Amino acid sequence: MERWVQTCRHELLDRTLIWNERHPRHALRQFELHHNAHRPHQAMNQAAPLRAVPKPTTDLRRISHPDIPRRDRLTGVVHEYHHAP
Repeated sequence: MERWVQTCRHELLDRTLIWNERHPRHALRQFELHHNAHRPHQAMNQAAPLRAVPKPTTDLRRISHPDIPRRDRLTGVVHEYHHAP
């Protein structure tokens, strides 16, 4: 739990100006979704707790010209990247 609090503080709260009581609740909920469903964890072989280990890319065209769109969470404080299908 201490590691999660430290990660949340460094990646979210240190970069966010809190406006009112609802704002940190929303920000923490979005960060929790990002942390558990998208963010790669080194101890889990770059998987997220709620997502399986990504399959390696073997298509040479996708390796040489990757299409990786970005999704912003919390107005750009947190970025998520995905390989396009």
